[in-house]
Amino acid sequence: MSMFCYQCQETAKGTGCEIRGVCGKNEEVAKLQDLLVYVTKGISEIVVKGEVKVADISEVNHQVLKSLFITITNANFDDNGIENQIKLMISFRDELKNNVQNKDLSDAANFQVTDRGSMLEKASKVGVLSTENEDIRSLREMIIYGIKGMAAYTHHALNIGKENLEIYQFIYEGLAATLDDSLTDDDLVTLTLKTGEFGVKAMALLDEANTSRYGNPEISEVNIGVRNRPGILISGHDLRDLEQLLEQTKDTGVDVYTHSEMLPGNFYPAFKKYDNFVGNYGGSWWAQVTEFETFRGPILFTTNCIVPPRSEEIRKRIFTSGAAGYPGCMHIEADDTGYKDFSPIIEMAKKCKPPVEIESGTIIGGFAHNQVFALADKVVDAVKSGAIKKFFVMAGCDGRMNSREYYTNFAKSLPKDTVILTAGCAKYRYNKLDLGDIGGIPRILDAGQCNDSYSLAVIALKLQEIFGLEDVNDLPIAFNIAWYEQKAVIVLLALLYLGFKNIHVGPTLPGFLSPNVAKVLVDKFGISGVGQVDDDIKLFMAE
Repeated sequence: MSMFCYQCQETAKGTGCEIRGVCGKNEEVAKLQDLLVYVTKGISEIVVKGEVKVADISEVNHQVLKSLFITITNANFDDNGIENQIKLMISFRDELKNNVQNKDLSDAANFQVTDRGSMLEKASKVGVLSTENEDIRSLREMIIYGIKGMAAYTHHALNIGKENLEIYQFIYEGLAATLDDSLTDDDLVTLTLKTGEFGVKAMALLDEANTSRYGNPEISEVNIGVRNRPGILISGHDLRDLEQLLEQTKDTGVDVYTHSEMLPGNFYPAFKKYDNFVGNYGGSWWAQVTEFETFRGPILFTTNCIVPPRSEEIRKRIFTSGAAGYPGCMHIEADDTGYKDFSPIIEMAKKCKPPVEIESGTIIGGFAHNQVFALADKVVDAVKSGAIKKFFVMAGCDGRMNSREYYTNFAKSLPKDTVILTAGCAKYRYNKLDLGDIGGIPRILDAGQCNDSYSLAVIALKLQEIFGLEDVNDLPIAFNIAWYEQKAVIVLLALLYLGFKNIHVGPTLPGFLSPNVAKVLVDKFGISGVGQVDDDIKLFMAE
């Protein structure tokens, strides 16, 4: 069996990548990632059937999070690093197995491999297509992708010192269930919603971790120009890495800029004390192909989203950390205390030219739940007076397809008495548009990273309480979500668990949805795709 992957929105022909990933991963990397997921399923089965207490296996818990994060789209392309992670996880698995009495375990808990060749041979038999029933496969993969997103958020929280043992327990339960052939479609639909439930817990945990350490995001104007000093560009989602980089670069003459999903780092009070924290450079993750050339300094990837660099010169300026990895790029790992030595990046930066300015001005953000609650009276009055007719949640991911211009045109075409609530890199399709304000309330309220979609749900639930509505779907809020990878999957499942319905997902529906599973989502939750901008706006405004 050749590679097969359909976990992202850009998957080939909307059905699956079979030769090389659209993301850039080759067949070998794809298969190794499949095997790494398979090992975590085996560990999960042992934990569940052996009734292992998750409190007693903290190192395994943490490495399971990292393993799943490694397999997220655009996170890790380093075949050697993934091979080493497989070996590590097999060693954990076998140690766990030797300490439990239950021997009724599947192949995932028992298989052995000796080298790269045997790994690839095994991987070809345990990938996505090894589940023959199309609907079971679809539901299993949706659960797995949701758990991958959940693991990523939980991993970020862990880096700040926060964890929730219940989340680990569910991850094991969910992954083990994907090995159980006795489960029916209905069983897996129920488990899918439970995945959403724990997705909410994971995002709440990360929100607590971020705000307890760095303060609540506040309304901020973020500079998008440059200064005449060498700089480091930090991308991804890990705020602990941003904190350490800022601390290590202060007084060095090196500036720090955020890129893509790290933009919301500029909203946190704790980071504003650093004089060398300049602002944001560039736009969405896929724009790095050109923006890394003009930046001219080193780039630190704290997580996904890596686009394989076009030139050796750029590759030499890329550093990775945590679950991220790329062949030939220096990887900076934390020591036992969580400290990461970023001195190689800083020393390289000192020898580089300042970034080329590609735009100037500012963009505004910082509208997470705490900040919006502070504006609650103003927002409620605007709704009651009719000044605000509707809120549009346009959170999620960006991507390379031309079809994503839909979201720019949608934002431009919205009536002037509507407000956009956004989070995630989807905002780069419209966050630099001048859409004005409504009575001092900006028409684009940026809550932050993709995980801050949690903030948007909290805001909606608070408005439901304020207006005394029985059903959150009675609020003047519509959902037009862009998706790309697995973090967006867990956000969607979390919204479904919280009771939100009639969510539009685009620019295309996931390739991993079989026709029957798609029908369940349509019939039960009102999920639908997107169409033409004008038609969709008419539909939304009429609801």
